[in-house]
Amino acid sequence: MYEPYPTSGPGPVPEPQRIQPPRSVLNAVKLMYAGAAIELVALIVALLSRNSIKTALLKLHPNYTASQLHAAQSVQVVGLVVGAVIAAGLWLWMAWANGRGHNWARILSAVFFGISTLDLLISFAALRAAVSLIIGLVIWLVGLAAIVLLFSRDSSAFFRQPPTFR
Repeated sequence: MYEPYPTSGPGPVPEPQRIQPPRSVLNAVKLMYAGAAIELVALIVALLSRNSIKTALLKLHPNYTASQLHAAQSVQVVGLVVGAVIAAGLWLWMAWANGRGHNWARILSAVFFGISTLDLLISFAALRAAVSLIIGLVIWLVGLAAIVLLFSRDSSAFFRQPPTFR
């Protein structure tokens, strides 16, 4: 005779309780949102600092013609704008994924922080306006704080559990 599979009671079996994100993860996610906002400030600064870029280019290349100067200035500004938009998107993506407990996102955030560190070091050698360097340093510090929080002892248990896909 057929016997049904034993169950613990009527109804569906409940899923195991997820650990809620600890304060360290919540603060890291807030910092990531702040990083995205600062990137947008950097975008505005890049658009407003066209003249300081032009002045710095003239100091570096005094023999540039007007068209060469305009082209070099445009390349600098477009690079800053594109970089800020991409970086803001990455900050938002990492905030979303880390807030849901995806361990790959924590690791990828560390990789992005490493790239940000290299970018900051290169920025000090490259032609950048002082305001852009200051904003770059602030963004780097926000990233450092987020990484420290993501890899803190409090965060580890949250990232060891299966992630949520909501």
